[in-house]
Amino acid sequence: MDVGVFIPIGNNGWLISETAPQYMPSFALNKEIVQKAESYGFDFALSMIKLRGFGGKTGFWDHNLESFTLMAGLAAVTSKIKIFATAATLTMPAPIVARMASTIDSIAPGRFGINLITGWQKAEYDQMGLWPGESHYKDRYNYLAEYATVLRELMDTGVSDFKGKYLQMNDCRVSPQPHDVKLICAGSSDEGLAFTAQYADYSFALGKGTNTPTAFAPVNDRLAAAKAKTGRDVGSYILFMIIADETDEKAMAKWQLYREGADQEALQWLTNQAAPNAQGGTSNTNTTQLAAPESAVNLNMGTLVGSYQGVAAMLDEVADVPDTAGVLLVFDDFVKGVEDFGTKIQPKMKSRANVGG
Repeated sequence: MDVGVFIPIGNNGWLISETAPQYMPSFALNKEIVQKAESYGFDFALSMIKLRGFGGKTGFWDHNLESFTLMAGLAAVTSKIKIFATAATLTMPAPIVARMASTIDSIAPGRFGINLITGWQKAEYDQMGLWPGESHYKDRYNYLAEYATVLRELMDTGVSDFKGKYLQMNDCRVSPQPHDVKLICAGSSDEGLAFTAQYADYSFALGKGTNTPTAFAPVNDRLAAAKAKTGRDVGSYILFMIIADETDEKAMAKWQLYREGADQEALQWLTNQAAPNAQGGTSNTNTTQLAAPESAVNLNMGTLVGSYQGVAAMLDEVADVPDTAGVLLVFDDFVKGVEDFGTKIQPKMKSRANVGG
């Protein structure tokens, strides 16, 4: 099973809490995290893109780096780990993304990949005059299909003459072409999974619940049904937060502390932004899960809380779910979390038995 780290490109990582670690994003921080991850045999590092934060007392995600430029820098200071940047497709023309992919591939040959997002938080794009209108909630995967087609044509052949509803190419050229750039999509709606099965190499899905490591399995089943229609091989990367300590009790105490400090003002912003997207598509979406009130303090991602041994065992359960290609991990404290994973969790995992530090 592959293991990746979802690096903290925004302030405070993925805990919307006054009692969680508070920090700003920086190249230095992410360099330390990714180089440490590489030393422990992590397979990949991925960064998101966020263009408007949630505010609140913690100013959650009000401070963010840019994904492609950050990953280009990280590509230059690593040698083995794969590097994935996120393309906010409403802001970046596909030919420009193809050219940036070629550039980063020249820095890290064969190690670069792209996560494609449609954009669901209206405030991110409306502030720049780039919001396409409310129809985007229903049409976004039709747009993304054209975008992915152009992107793949340019990266694979160097030329695109694609003519669609949203995109019009006129003998568009990109050279040199990058090598074997993998595409990820994070959609878990029926439309999102259909897109992924047709155009992407990996599906990026949220784990579910606290200490329920296999609860995401129905998403893999739905992806399998979508893949059956396209005949393509697409694996799932599942997102989990790891909160680990020497004992279950110590780890659970940290998790409880973070939940008690939830930044309610920031969480309300998230709920308000997510509501139109939920109405515009199906209920089986990452956005719906992110904003659900049960545990929005960490965006309702799957959370594995416990001793190092206990977390290792739960990750092995994840690995046993059919079609799971890997996990994408976040931590409450990233530097210590990657260190603890490499020295105290990974050595106890059967699914990582052949990975050395």
